[in-house]
Amino acid sequence: MASSTNKSAGMEPKAGAGATSSAGKPPWRPQYNPWLIGSAVSLAAFMEVLDTSIANVALPYMAGSLGASNDESTWVLTSYLVSNAIVLPISGWLANIIGRKRFFMTCIFLFTASSLFCGVAPTLPMLLLARIAQGAGGGGLQPMAQAILADIFPPEKRGLAFALYGITAVTAPTIGPTLGGWITDNYSWRWIFFINLPVGLLALGLVLKLVEEPPYLMRKGARARLDYIGIALLVLGIGALQILLDKGQEDDWFGSYFITALAVVAALCLVGLVIWEWFHKEPIIEMRLFANFNFLGANLMMFAFGVMLFSSLVMMPLFLQTLTGYTAELAGLAISAGGLVILAEMPVVGQLTQRLQVRYIVAAGWLALLIGMSFSAYNLNLLLSFSFATWMRITQVIGIGLLFVPITLAAYIGMPPEKSGNVAGMVNFMRNIGASVGTSMVATLIARRAQFHQVHLVSQLAADNPIFEERIRTLTVHLSASGLGDYQAQQQAYARVYRAMQQQAQTLAYVDTFWILAAIAALMFVASFVLKKNDPHAGGEIAVG
Repeated sequence: MASSTNKSAGMEPKAGAGATSSAGKPPWRPQYNPWLIGSAVSLAAFMEVLDTSIANVALPYMAGSLGASNDESTWVLTSYLVSNAIVLPISGWLANIIGRKRFFMTCIFLFTASSLFCGVAPTLPMLLLARIAQGAGGGGLQPMAQAILADIFPPEKRGLAFALYGITAVTAPTIGPTLGGWITDNYSWRWIFFINLPVGLLALGLVLKLVEEPPYLMRKGARARLDYIGIALLVLGIGALQILLDKGQEDDWFGSYFITALAVVAALCLVGLVIWEWFHKEPIIEMRLFANFNFLGANLMMFAFGVMLFSSLVMMPLFLQTLTGYTAELAGLAISAGGLVILAEMPVVGQLTQRLQVRYIVAAGWLALLIGMSFSAYNLNLLLSFSFATWMRITQVIGIGLLFVPITLAAYIGMPPEKSGNVAGMVNFMRNIGASVGTSMVATLIARRAQFHQVHLVSQLAADNPIFEERIRTLTVHLSASGLGDYQAQQQAYARVYRAMQQQAQTLAYVDTFWILAAIAALMFVASFVLKKNDPHAGGEIAVG
């Protein structure tokens, strides 16, 4: 199978990692071992990804400690997500202006310093300001870590490199709630921020020592003109979208004027951003990258990946705690096995990318997700044992481990090396937005479908229904025998049946949601075959013939 030159999106390939320059010079290689550099940059990315989920379980403690309501405390998450989402897509542009290494180190320092201020914040407004700064610093860590990995490894080794990064991006959200709950219960919510300090300082020192700028980035001049219109559209559009997704279900979506206004602002600004950046000579977001069909397809799949990962991550512990009586710690342990499975899968998938076309691995991942979500929908019930809940979670994540690396690799197919920062920024942005959409979608579907099933089940609880009458009579007799009066026993019987009906309605809502996730996986399975063929031995080259 021969490989062709890269002509995607009208961009010719240039010298970089894994390629020989046109002048016949050997390709650039880092001074230090790439795996050592990869471990250093992945450490910084792990710290940031962990922080996106570790604070969730500590919100009630923060509210009590700072004298805020539970609704106000949710802004601790929203403020972080908004600033993080704004920085992600422009991280490549920022790196081009100040240099990738300098930008990466600035992000690590800002994230670490703001973590300290989060931990010592005396009031909620101070904590929110620190979280905004922390989100801005964290927004550059994931894409820069991924871009550095893409540079220091030749294209044929990128699968293994992205497997290392995938361990941080996929397992960190899984262990975040469990770790956050343990720290909060045994110490204080402030320590979920303080633990970033030694990790951040270590990562900062390692990056300073090990990371180098590739020659093609050092030759690249900084842009002097600032795209004010693009930045304004980005801030308003992404900010409105993120707040809309975070607060939509809480405010009854379009029943709220606030949410409706946010939807209008987000739609107008984001559409305007795409049009403006497409035709702007010096864009902050290189929209023309989407002219590369593989890049477009990989980003859509990464969005769906974020939806699937965080939907199931939210649903399982919520179901176990609210309907089956599991403690937060026990629910965390039940889903933690899934993280171990992903951890074991990543290196294997990295090896597979050197032997199989990425679209076949992607298709296998979506098929595994389809099976896992269907299995969960078919077997979910209120009598789940701990062992069965653990196996159910494992079936849900097997496909996740098969998807992250090849989808990321597909985004780089046909891209010149100096665009790796822009590619990484958009891929991580799409995954994070998918995560927000997935979390919001799950909350809405469960609430709405539970209402639907409750209306249907209540219609069966009529006085002329012999099964219902017999159930009430049996419960009343049983409760009367335990010492309650006849009237109290009957009222207690009605209450128990109604509570059981509510639990059944909620369970059916979870079942419906799992079936919807299975349908999404089925659509993505079909779409995966549209991705272009690649030569597994050449990494970023598109195969022809």
